[in-house]
Amino acid sequence: MEQQAQQQQHACDLVVVGGGLAGIVTALQALRAGQSVCLVDRDTPERLGGLALWAFGGMALVGTPLQARMKIPDSPERAYRDWLRFGELEAEPADSPRLQWARHYVERSRAEVYDWLIAEGIKFMPAVNWVERGLHGDGNSLPRYHIVWGTARALTLTLIAALRAAAGGGGGGGGRLTLLHGHRVTALEREGAAITGAIALDERSGAERRLRAPVVVLAMGGINGSHAQVRANWPAQRPLPASMLNGAHPFADGRLHQWVDEHLGGQITHAGEMWNYAAGFPHPYPHFAGHGLSTIPCKSALWLDHSGRRIGPQPLVTGFDTHWLCERVAQQAKPWTWHLLNWRIGAKEFAISGAEHNQRIRDQQFPQFLKETLLGNHRLLRQMQRESPHFLVDATLAGLAAKMNALTASHDVDAAVLQASADAFDANFARGASLHNDDQLRRILHARQWGPDKLRTCKPAPLQLRGAGPFIAIQMQLITRKSLGGLQTDLQSRVLDAAGRPISGLYGVGEAAGFGGGGACGRRSLEGTFLPGCILTARAAVRSIVAGR
Repeated sequence: MEQQAQQQQHACDLVVVGGGLAGIVTALQALRAGQSVCLVDRDTPERLGGLALWAFGGMALVGTPLQARMKIPDSPERAYRDWLRFGELEAEPADSPRLQWARHYVERSRAEVYDWLIAEGIKFMPAVNWVERGLHGDGNSLPRYHIVWGTARALTLTLIAALRAAAGGGGGGGGRLTLLHGHRVTALEREGAAITGAIALDERSGAERRLRAPVVVLAMGGINGSHAQVRANWPAQRPLPASMLNGAHPFADGRLHQWVDEHLGGQITHAGEMWNYAAGFPHPYPHFAGHGLSTIPCKSALWLDHSGRRIGPQPLVTGFDTHWLCERVAQQAKPWTWHLLNWRIGAKEFAISGAEHNQRIRDQQFPQFLKETLLGNHRLLRQMQRESPHFLVDATLAGLAAKMNALTASHDVDAAVLQASADAFDANFARGASLHNDDQLRRILHARQWGPDKLRTCKPAPLQLRGAGPFIAIQMQLITRKSLGGLQTDLQSRVLDAAGRPISGLYGVGEAAGFGGGGACGRRSLEGTFLPGCILTARAAVRSIVAGR
């Protein structure tokens, strides 16, 4: 029994709770600084990396060589103005941890994210994309969205390999790295005011393990993997849809946030601010209950309500304000909407976020990627037509309406109404380009002024253009994704109590800390701020730990 008790204890310099990107970067940097690390992750070994292993890999970065090459005159000052305006943070006190982290991000993303990743062997695609421009130009005032070549999967696997190399033979109990897979941290330990370790539960056997360490770094993600937490924290003034899909990690359930709040006085701030997506559909082969895929909606598709009527009066168009899109979708009478498009639009514009359905980028197949970009991604359309019952295809609008009703077991969509929605949009083209008067067309034309967007956005044309069919209808639902709020932290990533004092030995990084300060992005993200936020907060934490602060 004494030997068994000893086996259930482990001592190290720091415990990292969570094996996502923030946890991996924390562990890697700590190992390189000579620290011994115990990394605790609830998932299986092949899923080390969390959501980053499946993410697309877009990053909002400021002042990079790629931007300079494309003659994009970005600067930290300009990015900071965009950040505050879009996040609605102008009234925030100047010494707010959220503003400190926002400033840190725009000033350090070039050196601490872009340059650091390049040095680690990561490559970026040659074009910088322009997302989240804002409904009225109040978002990204210029392109900042950099895409990792190989998606975030390549980034994650590269850093995991670096982690194992830095461990000096570790990764399974040897060296300076101990990886505990299938374990959940249920409590933290402290003596007096100082953290002294954590209690980890083996969720397979039920055995507990005591981890002794003077430092614990919380990197367990946000709360959006739990629909109960999402609903409990949903702002009362915003419409709440009857059902949603889950695009977050199911282990990001908020339980450890609550424990830190109740037992240590750590402050959870802005938990109601979330970065969800308006256009998801169920994963044909779900990895967990309620698993949804988030699309990158086609700009040229008509966004319709449950009855087949175009949502308005301002049409819904992606790429400008995701937060607003989510609010508009949540306001609808039923918890789903429809995207109406044709095969021509889908081949050029339809995409699914994440590594899984971006094979050419994920597997670094540049010739095939270029071919599909120029000639259309018919492969993905055929795959979704084959795999997803929510992806409907028909040669006629009347036939499509019948399939839409069959899917929802309703008579919601009148074929005449669907036809009228398409006819009203197509009437713009009958009058000639000089008499277009549709905000969706204006936004499409604006987007096509930027080269990378022009490659992925169709030249405006009638939906019922001869030869552009068949027609496609995709049933979409709101899908949860990231938490914008979290545990409040200072610029050293130390978790703060109610008085704003650091809790000795306790750090929060990545989404657990609202990507810095308990909600650095404010109400809206400039998009692509999440992976860099994990890296920046993790590196700040290790600098502080090594310095002994």
